[in-house]
Amino acid sequence: MSKFMSSLLFLLITSPIFAKNEKPNIIWIFSDDHTQKSIGAYGGILKSVNPTPNLDRLAEEGMLFERSYVANSICAPSRATLLTGKHSHINGKVDNRGGFNHDQQQFQKILQKNGYQTAMIGKIHLNGKMQGFDYWEVLPGQGSYYNPDFITEEGTKSYTGYVADIVTEKSLDWLENKRDKEKPFMLMVHHKGTHRTWMGAPRHVGLFDDVTLPEPKNLFDDYQGRGTAAHKQDMSLRITMNKASDLKVRNEEEKKAMTENFKKKKGKPHGEHGAYYRMNSEQRKIWDAAYDPRNADFYAQNIEKGTDEWVRWSYQRYVKDYLRTAKSIDDCVGEVMNYLEKSGLEKNTIVIYGSDQGFYLGEHGWFDKRFMYEESFSTPLIAKWPGKTKPGSRNSDLVQNIDYAETFLDMAGIRAPEGMQGESLVLLLKGETPTNWRKHLYYHYYEYPGGSHSVRRHEGVSGKRFKLIRFYGIDVPNGEEWEFFDLKNDPDEMQSQYNNPEYAAEVTKLKKELQNLKTQYKVVEVPQKPRINKNK
Repeated sequence: MSKFMSSLLFLLITSPIFAKNEKPNIIWIFSDDHTQKSIGAYGGILKSVNPTPNLDRLAEEGMLFERSYVANSICAPSRATLLTGKHSHINGKVDNRGGFNHDQQQFQKILQKNGYQTAMIGKIHLNGKMQGFDYWEVLPGQGSYYNPDFITEEGTKSYTGYVADIVTEKSLDWLENKRDKEKPFMLMVHHKGTHRTWMGAPRHVGLFDDVTLPEPKNLFDDYQGRGTAAHKQDMSLRITMNKASDLKVRNEEEKKAMTENFKKKKGKPHGEHGAYYRMNSEQRKIWDAAYDPRNADFYAQNIEKGTDEWVRWSYQRYVKDYLRTAKSIDDCVGEVMNYLEKSGLEKNTIVIYGSDQGFYLGEHGWFDKRFMYEESFSTPLIAKWPGKTKPGSRNSDLVQNIDYAETFLDMAGIRAPEGMQGESLVLLLKGETPTNWRKHLYYHYYEYPGGSHSVRRHEGVSGKRFKLIRFYGIDVPNGEEWEFFDLKNDPDEMQSQYNNPEYAAEVTKLKKELQNLKTQYKVVEVPQKPRINKNK
């Protein structure tokens, strides 16, 4: 073969035409409780504080999904859905209690069998040994913001530092040093933030100190126009939010008492309330320097819990803490994107960002999630697929977390097994909407009674404009209550129109659609466990 022909053959083989057949790498950055309204690219009242410049950059370089939702707005079930591509009643993880069947089919197992290297680093909130990953280090349960432990194949390991930074460092180290660079990869970078109790990194504890955040217009919602569930929840800033653990207001006497309490327990402090006591002296010095003056100011104001003044003060404290944890996640997104660019991986690596559900940042006077109302039903989804997604594009189709597993498989050119219940988003990412794309979504929340925040069980169906919710079971009057919302005329869901005769035809349509979806998804009854009377 002549030198000319050899050179021509080399150019052809290395050209983009041939490169198209190369399997794409996938990086799935995931967070906890990160609401759309706290991401600049999604807009909203917090956009002015610019909390997420790197996520905004990801949206500018990729596609933002405007109507991204979950099937069950609570941590562990959402993550089970992510792995299995199935609704909670099928994958068996209906609430945060109990275990998860790791032996069932999961998308990463399929990727692994088809030549992908798979890695999982960070929070998964599913008890038991991970399967289908070549490499994994996961937080136990909720994990700790400071100096966290990680569960690995070899046992538990402890690290010094801030959790988002450690997850990021481990992820980049795996990309650079631990993977087989001859294989495509799927890397899951899963963060603890923005989960309660919202403890920011040392470098971020002073963020937003000079800002007064705008308040949601329904911060003082009285829940008129909605049913029992909204009235009887236990997730309000006014009543539920804890002064010490949630708002970090502790005087020296309270700190001393808490320290002594942890000393009586075996091992290191753990869980959400133990993070402060896991800090080393340097970390605690930075923390106290930020919070002690704020707390002194709080005590000087003599604010009484349960008052409107308390609601306003706790809103500012809570949401600023929340945004500080979000800032560390945003830092991670920037570091990952910068690494891909410098390492030459950018052109063939898909970067996707999402969260296990949305969250209330004072809307309806609440924090937490669980309800099928928009703030917690919706969740962020932003994806950059070089050469496939149009930079700066937005998609308004109805997508749900049951779709993720099938999407990852489709990206890798793998047919999803029939048992998965979602739809691949690949065509949507390419700017095409199939003519038969879904018009409605199904939702089901199960954790009542016995769970946190006293949110009654409910299921529902939602389209782009109308939403129907059925609250049912224990502690629901007559065993069943319905709510219906016109999201065009009432986007904040302040007034149910279920009994309004003008909407009777739409209510009937959605009841029929609810039954259709239950048939499609093979919904079965999951028995409620009666509340245990501890006084007996």
